[in-house]
Amino acid sequence: MYSTIVDNTPLIQVAAGKHSAIYALDGSQMNPLEAFYAVLAACAAVYAKKACKELAVPAEGIEINCKPFAGKAGPLSLAKFRTEVRFPERFTAEQKVRILEAIAHCAVKEVVQDGPSIEFTVVEI
Repeated sequence: MYSTIVDNTPLIQVAAGKHSAIYALDGSQMNPLEAFYAVLAACAAVYAKKACKELAVPAEGIEINCKPFAGKAGPLSLAKFRTEVRFPERFTAEQKVRILEAIAHCAVKEVVQDGPSIEFTVVEI
């Protein structure tokens, strides 16, 4: 479970078991939407690392850059999310393809793509 207590500060702390994350509305930390985009980038890195482990090659030096593109509804909507990957020279063409395919199956991205089938509810308890 993820939980937070709302207060009058610009900070938002979300707890999940033994971990927590802090977000902000004043630019002092990432806001939740920025953090969502960061999670997509982190997920790409997780899948790149897993692919490298399977290929028995070091993941060191792979650069992943992600860019969200706003939709017709403006900056709070998402129409496209581009993940760009730069490999060190030591990677072969086949290794690059395998790593890119792995990144394409990032679990977070797949949850977002399947979004229309997710039921969100808000209830008072």
